[in-house]
Amino acid sequence: VTASLAPPTDTHFGYWGVSYSHSHICALKDSSVIMSCTYTYPTGYKIMKVFWTKNPVMGEEPPDLSKDPEYSQRLQYLGDKQQNCTIRLSHVRQKDSHKYCFRFITDQPDGKWTGYPGVTLTVTDLQVEAPERVTEGHNVSLTCKSSCTLTDRATFIWYRNSQPLTERRDGNNQLLLQSVRREDAGRYSCALQEHTYISPAVYLNVMYPPTESFVTVNPSGEIVEGDLVTLNCSSDSNPPAEISWFKGGTFVGSGRIYSISKISSDHSGEYKCKSRNKHGEKDSDAVTLNVMYPPKTISVSINGSAEIVEGDPVTLSCSSDSNPPALNFSWFKENQSSAVGSGQSFNALQSGRFYCEAHNQHGSQRSDAVAVTVHGVYH
Repeated sequence: VTASLAPPTDTHFGYWGVSYSHSHICALKDSSVIMSCTYTYPTGYKIMKVFWTKNPVMGEEPPDLSKDPEYSQRLQYLGDKQQNCTIRLSHVRQKDSHKYCFRFITDQPDGKWTGYPGVTLTVTDLQVEAPERVTEGHNVSLTCKSSCTLTDRATFIWYRNSQPLTERRDGNNQLLLQSVRREDAGRYSCALQEHTYISPAVYLNVMYPPTESFVTVNPSGEIVEGDLVTLNCSSDSNPPAEISWFKGGTFVGSGRIYSISKISSDHSGEYKCKSRNKHGEKDSDAVTLNVMYPPKTISVSINGSAEIVEGDPVTLSCSSDSNPPALNFSWFKENQSSAVGSGQSFNALQSGRFYCEAHNQHGSQRSDAVAVTVHGVYH
């Protein structure tokens, strides 16, 4: 690739020219670029000055790049003053994308030459191209894109969450994840082997149905009537699942947390949550709420007649609704402060109004009184 910005006539022996091994170079950001170059000129001339310039304009004396503070630290001339004009430009960046030409000046007034059009340098970054989301079990391909075809045929390498991936490379600049799993979700970036530049990361979102749902109960121990009880449904899914609550087979609420502010015995039973997203649904195992409460609805029943003949006792029985069942019963006669008997049944031998009191560890409750009448025996 040779051309001239110098006078076209050549009256000397030999010819003028600059030859570049690549007219176009596509380089990765932060890398070093070598622009290989040779030049010739007629015998009888002596080289006084050699330099590189960028974007030369016809008719203007081009500036020396090595004097430019943007380049001076990064430009290294590897050539000589005979025929090699190769340079290295290190730490290239995207704003280095220009046309670069070699120029030499001899000791004679007509002996100047710029090798035109020179080398067109394009500096590219890398971008990962991936779908925003993929469903578990599907195949997904990620591509490492550059804005031009890289001149160096380097090997692409891949990272997930900044850790290098050693497996599953497909094609030079593609990563194929077959039958993708939720563990494959993460930030993916790509790079070239032996280069420092790493692409910006792209997040791969792996969607999957609810795979496990379970219920935790707070408080976790004994539940007593009147307590605040909270059921929490945990599920693993992407996107997050919608939660429904069931008692037995009846829908009772929705949301991750189901709260019962003042629990009663009516709330006892089996509860489970159902997690659902667009990819599927999953039921939790059932948890049983067993609500403890003190005795209530205490009643006394009479075996036989409430009117008895002296000497024939009447048996009174005490029943109560409580959880756990009441095991302690006390019997009282109205207007007497101390108990007249204990146990679930009581034999009354005298007239009066009697009531029972049932106890469990959560409290006690007394029944209404029942009247017992004892008649004397007439001889």
